Amino acid sequence: MERIDYKTLPSLPGIYLFKQNDTILYVGKAKCLKKRVTSYFQKKGTDWKIDMLLQEHTHIEHIVTHSESDALLLEAQLIRDNKPKFNVLLKNGQPFLYIMVSSKPLPTLELVRNKKDKGIYFGPFLHKIPARSVYNYVIRVFKLWLCKSSITQGCLDYHLGRCAGNCLKENFDKEGYLFRLELVQQLLKGNYKQSLKALETQIKELNKKLEFEKAQHLHQYVQHLEIIFDTLQAKFSEKKYRREIVDRTVPSVIHNYEQVSQQLQQLFNLPRKPRTIDCFDISHFQSSYIVGSCIRFTNGKPDKNMFRRFRVRTLQKQNDYAALQEIVSRRYKHVSEIPDLVLIDGGKGQLNAVKDIASTTCISLAKREERIFSANLQEGIVLDVKTDLGKLLIALRDYAHHFAVSYHRNRRHNALEKEQL
Repeated sequence: MERIDYKTLPSLPGIYLFKQNDTILYVGKAKCLKKRVTSYFQKKGTDWKIDMLLQEHTHIEHIVTHSESDALLLEAQLIRDNKPKFNVLLKNGQPFLYIMVSSKPLPTLELVRNKKDKGIYFGPFLHKIPARSVYNYVIRVFKLWLCKSSITQGCLDYHLGRCAGNCLKENFDKEGYLFRLELVQQLLKGNYKQSLKALETQIKELNKKLEFEKAQHLHQYVQHLEIIFDTLQAKFSEKKYRREIVDRTVPSVIHNYEQVSQQLQQLFNLPRKPRTIDCFDISHFQSSYIVGSCIRFTNGKPDKNMFRRFRVRTLQKQNDYAALQEIVSRRYKHVSEIPDLVLIDGGKGQLNAVKDIASTTCISLAKREERIFSANLQEGIVLDVKTDLGKLLIALRDYAHHFAVSYHRNRRHNALEKEQL
């Protein structure tokens, strides 16, 4: 893959990746890629973190996006998936928020972090404060709050114009509530110009009445709505950049494999130099849509005809050991499929779960410290990531991880689409 000199970067929006060979050190976003990346080299000597990044990186790669909003969301996705060591923010957890219309018997408008329940989703939104403000705004303005009380005359919030009135029970205007909820959905689908115009008209009326505090309050909603609508209009989807993401995040090929295979044979006491190496990984989300992947390198190169994906059939709850046992046994039903070496993404526990199933030598690589375990390395040794041997094993592990995560996302996305039909 061609290495990009930062001086040749385009003056377009996108994300940039500082990399050390195949390892992503830092992911950033930019309105103008060339200007933003150039600024790092201009700041050399002013910030120790930037100095370390510039010292450790070997090259810079980039992905051009359709908009600045896409760049922002793609940056968050790549940071979450790859956890670059120089990125501090957005490393853990779900960086996005969604506004969801639930599929309950009485639908509700909710603000959620994950697309795990049935419903209609709007987003994702990375600007959390504006997203919450818009959510609170439409809940109040369209009177969509559902309370937990049961009062014949209605609760206090109902009389204050906040509650939808479900506390009235038999007298609850369910039809009116569902109509207002539909209006909000139309608003979030993009029919927002009329809404903005109504807000601006109301602001002018308040200013005429010298009610400047109320006008300022509504003006904040206008700004928040614009951010949300810009994001909705962008229609961000990682699928738009799937090829670019794979090119930038999937490891490159090890060229001097003959020497590396000899080192593998010596390190793990193999009967011969390994020509084929498989790597397994598991991916799931809160115990749902559990999947596994197996990728194969032959003579140090990805052998995509031998890649396999698995839906874990025997588990309803997360159990990485059992999931690995299932997919490894399914992968090697035929003796002809067994490789010279099997690498497991995980630690000693994952290795022990499969070592007697694969009918070949198994090793495991734990992300913490990049520690490698095998039958002759019970306590493990820390892998030197700068050697060709280290690069090969990490390339296998990372490739299997991306393959599993991609399959898992496709399953979740397809399942949610079917549920919403």
